[in-house]
Amino acid sequence: MTVDENHNERVKLFGTLLNTMASSSFTIGVIAPIAAALFYQTPGLQPLKVLLGAVIWTIIIGLLHLSAQSVLKGLLK
Repeated sequence: MTVDENHNERVKLFGTLLNTMASSSFTIGVIAPIAAALFYQTPGLQPLKVLLGAVIWTIIIGLLHLSAQSVLKGLLK
């Protein structure tokens, strides 16, 4: 394996890591709280807080995904 191929594999692995973190964050930060709010009658649950949390997590997810795309631009030809 050449140095360029080794570099490309490392870059692809790091990009995949960031994208996987984004996918996991979507499940944990957006899907789970919304599902909990819809299916469980929790006293004192404020839908606005759930929505605000989902929006914040969505921003974090977008940043992680954009970081993964930026990392993949570093691939050598």
